[in-house]
Amino acid sequence: MKTANLRRVVCSGFMLIGFALLTGCHTLPMEQYSEFTPLAPHKRIMNEVKVTWETRDDVAQICAKAIGMSKDAAYLTPPLACAFWDKTAKQCSIITGKTTNHAVIGHELRHCFEGHFH
Repeated sequence: MKTANLRRVVCSGFMLIGFALLTGCHTLPMEQYSEFTPLAPHKRIMNEVKVTWETRDDVAQICAKAIGMSKDAAYLTPPLACAFWDKTAKQCSIITGKTTNHAVIGHELRHCFEGHFH
């Protein structure tokens, strides 16, 4: 994939509520479960995309390294998953842990079509 067209995003398993930091390796913040309206087709980064999904034991390390997250930050807020997309090739790769859920996969799939949305 050409690096000029390659985009990536990493989602960390944490949320801030008041002054409490909650961590979780297999959960997303509750707002990730809420309904959303997909972007209109002309506003998406891609409408037709080949998606691959890879499950790994080291998802936190792979995804953290991909965005240059320090080892300390990755330890404190381990990424749940990440998506890498290439608009020119119309391809997107999703990486999750070997244990995941539909919300994590759906969240990453949305990145494949809409790019950075949060």
